[in-house]
Amino acid sequence: MAKTIRNEMGKLDNEEFWTNILKWIMPIFAISFAILIWEFLVRYYEVPHYLIPAPSKISATLWADGPSLFRAMLFTIKLTFLSLILAIVGGVFLGMLFALSRTIEMSLFPFAVVLQVTPIIAIAPLILIYVNSTFAALLICAWIVAFFPILSNTAIGLRSADHNLRDLFSLYGATPWQKFRYLLFPTALPYFMAALKIAGGLSLIGAVVAEFVAGAAGQNTGLASRILESSFRFEIPRMFAALFLVSILGISIFLITSLLSHLVLGHWHESEIKRGK
Repeated sequence: MAKTIRNEMGKLDNEEFWTNILKWIMPIFAISFAILIWEFLVRYYEVPHYLIPAPSKISATLWADGPSLFRAMLFTIKLTFLSLILAIVGGVFLGMLFALSRTIEMSLFPFAVVLQVTPIIAIAPLILIYVNSTFAALLICAWIVAFFPILSNTAIGLRSADHNLRDLFSLYGATPWQKFRYLLFPTALPYFMAALKIAGGLSLIGAVVAEFVAGAAGQNTGLASRILESSFRFEIPRMFAALFLVSILGISIFLITSLLSHLVLGHWHESEIKRGK
């Protein structure tokens, strides 16, 4: 009997091992296959590189213009993460106020909704007029895009604690800090982590769109400016190379926030435990 159980456990371990391997191999295989098909079709039909460049041409452009593109990427990373940090600080603080006071929520929430529903491309020119620093204006634009998901999910999460547990804490005479630490904070954490995944991508989108609207140019600018410059000069491989770096940055942000969510929630919350299994 014990031997049978050990054999079954061994089979499960092997299945789990190969399942984890496939989780990594399949996406890499799919992307590699798509790139090979792209390369083959461009070469087979002799598509000019000024229409659709081959992946090999994009790689060569990345190598040739690497210093310029990576400086621009660092600028975009700086803008994206600064706006995300400001969105987290402002969204969490205001979300806590909304959860604690219905009056404050009813007074300030309409302003947050206006910022959310107004297209950033429409208000970015005004921000660029009123703010002297171009970087500060770009930062405000990216912050506006990333701010609302953090605010909304934090407020909803803090209000989502089970009312029976609230009554239990009150029955045992828990202090407001104890309620927040042991009940409200754990309840809101999954909502916040979900918002962080959304806001991470939105902060990048806000940074790129704001730079497009600003039409900034020069050395101390981001990937959006490199895309604009390449389109004006009709340097399509360089444009694809900059787009590739934007995509890599977006994927990296998603992976970082997903890993952070797993580290924070993986040992106790159902969403991450079931995904891990």
